Order: sequence, then C-alpha cells, then structure tokens
Amino acid sequence: MKAKVYISLKEGILDPQGKAVEHALGVLGFKTIRGVRIGKYLEIDFDATSMEKANKEVEAMCEKLLANTVIETYRFEIEP
Repeated sequence: MKAKVYISLKEGILDPQGKAVEHALGVLGFKTIRGVRIGKYLEIDFDATSMEKANKEVEAMCEKLLANTVIETYRFEIEP
C-alpha cells in the first residue's frame, strides 16, 4: 500500500518560510500573491492486511512522529 501524507501548519501559526517565499515571489513580479504557507508531503510504501489497519497505522505514524500536532494538521490518502 502507499500512503500520501499532507502536513501543514495550523491557521494562526507563524510561517516564516511561507513569508520568505511570498516576499520572493513579489520581488520576482508576481504581484497577485496574497499568501504562502509551506507544508510537507510524504509518500510511504508499506504492507497492511486491510484498509482499516492501514488507516490506523498511518494515523499512528502521524500522531507519534510525522506531525507535531500542537502546531500542525495532517491528512492522508491510502492507495492499495
């Protein structure tokens, strides 16, 4: 199976990388930019016996290691 995990900062959390990219885009002439938020994308290949177990496993991965749930949110998709 393959899990696609998307992690981003929660609303209201300062994103200095996003601000730097936003500024750089403005300098390059992209004047319509209203905001940039930087996140993480992971693809994880793994074995699971069922979709239910796969969901539980990826959820645990996110909660225990991949996302800092104090300041980040996550979502994932699983492909068989």
